[in-house]
Amino acid sequence: MVQLIVGNKGKGKTKHLLDKVNTEIKDVQGNVVYLDKSTKHMFELNNKIRLINVSDYLVTNSDEFIGFICGIISQDHDLQHMYFDSFLKIACVNENDIGATIAKLETISEKFHVDFVLSISVDEHALPEELKSKVIVSL
Repeated sequence: MVQLIVGNKGKGKTKHLLDKVNTEIKDVQGNVVYLDKSTKHMFELNNKIRLINVSDYLVTNSDEFIGFICGIISQDHDLQHMYFDSFLKIACVNENDIGATIAKLETISEKFHVDFVLSISVDEHALPEELKSKVIVSL
């Protein structure tokens, strides 16, 4: 399952994402990973959550990002949830390619039973129609 937290830059998406991951870690049986563009929020995350700074791994396009995600999943068979802050930046995706990348994530989610929650700096009205049903928070 892929869920989206959307809104323009500076609207508070990261706070919603952090609240969601810290709340859900209490009920999760498997492992949880939080991907971000820096380690800025390290101390705001529960210590059971693995923070990965994607910018350390030289990801330069969306295909490399999908490969990176598959690599994380392949090395952790207990992985249950992944949270992506600043999705457009860490995935090297622009607004025009967002649908194709999220479709790949949906396929990965179904195949490996990992849920994804993405924070995206796009207004809900600017999303492709097929993604609007995935929005859980719109700011």
